[in-house]
Amino acid sequence: MTSSDILIEHRGPVGLITLNKPSKLNAWDQPMRDAIVAALRAFDTDAAIGAVVLTGAGERAFSAGQDFAEAHDFDADRAEAWIREWETFYGTLRRLTKPIVAALNGVAAGSAFQVALLCDIRVGHDQVTMGQPEINSGIASITGPWIMKEILGMSRTIELTLSGRMMPAQECREIGLIHHLVAREQVLAKALEIAGQLAAKAPLAMRLDRAWFADMTEAGFRETINAAIRAHRESYASGEPARKMEAFMAARGHALEGAQR
Repeated sequence: MTSSDILIEHRGPVGLITLNKPSKLNAWDQPMRDAIVAALRAFDTDAAIGAVVLTGAGERAFSAGQDFAEAHDFDADRAEAWIREWETFYGTLRRLTKPIVAALNGVAAGSAFQVALLCDIRVGHDQVTMGQPEINSGIASITGPWIMKEILGMSRTIELTLSGRMMPAQECREIGLIHHLVAREQVLAKALEIAGQLAAKAPLAMRLDRAWFADMTEAGFRETINAAIRAHRESYASGEPARKMEAFMAARGHALEGAQR
């Protein structure tokens, strides 16, 4: 089964979702996010599926995160609706009854970094980079720091959020963000292997464990969504994100032109 935005496969007891916009580094917009949510929910109700793998098409990116072509023209009201869409996406990841493995085939930036962290187990190769670079394009980070703080603690969360730097794979491995570091050509196979092992676990215990992880952090998640709405309404009303995105995209375009000469 395929769509223009994602590829959906059954690999035995494992459901595989492949982000399918390699020309845009698998950056997502609302239709793509909606398709991912629908696929996750379908796998969650499929008795033949015991685990899910999420990966990206191509060799460059798991996902570059938000598609700037969508976000550039947001106003305050659209920014609030946008956060509600993330509430649905992240809430689906958090409340799925089945485990999720991220097969990181390349960069995971911004909201894609956050999605990867909301997966249960992450597999990557030595050229993967991960991080929260929103500040470099004028987008405030609210949900990302909350997710990072739960996993990494406050000190590193502050450093990553304010610097906007991308972490190399070895650093991600050392701090526990990548659980398995393998050769590039082995990433998907390793993720499917792990997902198959998880799918063989007791399904009720798996469901109860994942539900408890979500319950432990539910109050913080809801508080974060409300804070994100407030922050992004103010941010997009100011026009700063649009100005910074334009500068960011122009700089990236010049860099690409130089590389092609």
